[in-house]
Amino acid sequence: MYEINETHDPNLKSWVESANDPSTDFPIQNLPFCVYEFGDTEPVLGIGFIIGDKILDIYGCINDELMQNEAIAQFASFRFWTLNAIAGFAPGVLSDLRRQAVYLLSEKNKDRVAIAEHLYSISDVRFEAAFKTGDYTDFYCSIYHATNVGSMFRPDNPLMPNYKYIPIGYHGRASSIVVSGTDIKRPHGQNRSDAEKPPVFIPCKNLDYEMELGFFVGKGNEMGQPILMSEAENHIFGVCLVNDFLAKNFATTISPYVVTMEALAPFRTKAFERDTDDPQPLGYLNDEGNKNFGGLDINLEVYIQSEKMRNENIEPHLLSRSNTKDLYWTIGQMLTHHASGGCNLQTGDLMATGTVSGKEKHERGCLLELTWRGTEPLELPSGEQRRFLEDGDEIIMKGFCEREGFRRIGLGECRGRILPAD
Repeated sequence: MYEINETHDPNLKSWVESANDPSTDFPIQNLPFCVYEFGDTEPVLGIGFIIGDKILDIYGCINDELMQNEAIAQFASFRFWTLNAIAGFAPGVLSDLRRQAVYLLSEKNKDRVAIAEHLYSISDVRFEAAFKTGDYTDFYCSIYHATNVGSMFRPDNPLMPNYKYIPIGYHGRASSIVVSGTDIKRPHGQNRSDAEKPPVFIPCKNLDYEMELGFFVGKGNEMGQPILMSEAENHIFGVCLVNDFLAKNFATTISPYVVTMEALAPFRTKAFERDTDDPQPLGYLNDEGNKNFGGLDINLEVYIQSEKMRNENIEPHLLSRSNTKDLYWTIGQMLTHHASGGCNLQTGDLMATGTVSGKEKHERGCLLELTWRGTEPLELPSGEQRRFLEDGDEIIMKGFCEREGFRRIGLGECRGRILPAD
């Protein structure tokens, strides 16, 4: 687990002025990774750090010897176009790269001309998925979400008996993970409204979103070799926002920015405090470090903007606010349990927490909960109602961390708009 160091100093400022805006998600204390494309006639891909409204090209800085990192330099000449090429390096290598980037971008550095040649405006690029993801696992780690959903479908037994013993998850399709801004076409599915008649194949009626936090595997493990709880976070590269569109689990939108575990060091918190009558995690999921610092204090927000709202210039409407510190299981426990049977995790694998919900209604992370299975429709500022997502609706997810004595950092946005079915 990373410790707080000089790169988290709240007094650090950058000569990239936009990074000093108090409202920015990307101050010099953050520096999330991204993969981007720029140019129209002959587009070029790059891997960079986000700083304010700019991107610092990592490969360009290494090739021009503005950064010295032997482990990563071997990839610079080949210019691999995903983070898979560097994410598996030891934490110390990645920390060294972060420190060098902070030095280059700090206002104390007056030698800026050469560095500026490797800065690109975010508005001039197109973001790509940061990793080539081979496997995707979605967990179910919010006890509040699980209890709410269970209460709708199994009111006499809302929480399954194994929920408090293992982080429950399922394997999803990695091929349908798309980067923020990608439109999502409404899927078809079988529907049977009359028990006396066969089902019909129609566009999905109850299309929903799920506000989740995702995390990418950095260093993998050999098949047959579990990962100890004490070592789990050495295998986690960073986090992103995830919108798992819910119908037939057909599409997953992720934010393009990967905030590293080191950047999140000031925002660690204790794991979820279980009720006194709850069982403690089994030994392989129990660790003092995880108990004291395994949680993450990340604020999550969900907004909606309907087609009518866009046409009438009405700003996106806030649907919910939740926080990852309310997750029953930590990301370290998710990863350790996943590998506990000897499953070989690989660099770039994506895991997600499942819907992040809190105790209160305004903290519910999906429409299924907010409208209580469609029985309590939401009112939008345009005069419309929503039980589930309609064609033209855009869901915007945001995430950020705040703590007294440290600089606010953010995870950016994750956007997806619903298109009509064919």
